[in-house]
Amino acid sequence: MSKGQKNDFRDAEAIAEAVQRPTMKFVATKTADQLDLQALHRVRERLVRQRTGIINQIRAFLLERGVAVRQGLRFLRTELPGILAKRSDVLSPRMMRIIEDLAGDWRRLDERIDGLSANIASLVEKDPACERLMTVPGIGPIISSAMVAAIGTGDVFSKGRDFAAWLGLAPRQISTGDRTILGKISKRGNRYLRVLFVQAAWVVLIRPQSWERHGLKSWIEAAKTRLHHNVLAIALANKLARIAWAVLNKGRNFECARTNAMTPRSALRKAKRDGQP
Repeated sequence: MSKGQKNDFRDAEAIAEAVQRPTMKFVATKTADQLDLQALHRVRERLVRQRTGIINQIRAFLLERGVAVRQGLRFLRTELPGILAKRSDVLSPRMMRIIEDLAGDWRRLDERIDGLSANIASLVEKDPACERLMTVPGIGPIISSAMVAAIGTGDVFSKGRDFAAWLGLAPRQISTGDRTILGKISKRGNRYLRVLFVQAAWVVLIRPQSWERHGLKSWIEAAKTRLHHNVLAIALANKLARIAWAVLNKGRNFECARTNAMTPRSALRKAKRDGQP
């Protein structure tokens, strides 16, 4: 049943109805410091998006003139001065001025992004919660501060699984009857934070020498045998998000505890593999 004709009275009625529901979850109120930190991230995200647009435009203009540059920001940054100095045979004077102006915009955006990143890093150094989060593999000042700005201490979530699902790092479920159907990731919640955790997962995956130190080696190697590398990155991002929530909510640093003791579930799985009843 739904009630149409939106007005203030029906909005208030819906709010009163929702408050009485025991399973209803509400957004936690952010502090002034959280709002300030979130504003820094939003401005930085916009500038990064603008910089990406400028880089793509420069690359497209060069490609239209037959000048191909290897994919990646650092390759274009390195090769662009040489292209502007030596490729006057394919670039007209007008096009060279356009690209030079775009390169100037790129430099100015770099300066602003670096300034905001330094500002965020200085705030992180004064925040114990951010310092604890940076003990988690793949998490640095940007991710830790974005997480604190978004969820504070994480009390709004009862467990790490809820936080990962809120980020959209859990598969979308389309189940009916006794059939459980899992699809792609749901992409719900905070898109900015989800992208950062996926980037953190890729950082961990390209550094296999750190897997053993962080206690992730056996899990990653087992997952690599059955998952596509993109799916593995999402699964690891989910795992890192759960770890980060536990670190933030429990107020403890990330610690890699090694133990030879087996949980009842793992013991049962081993017994089934060995053919024991």
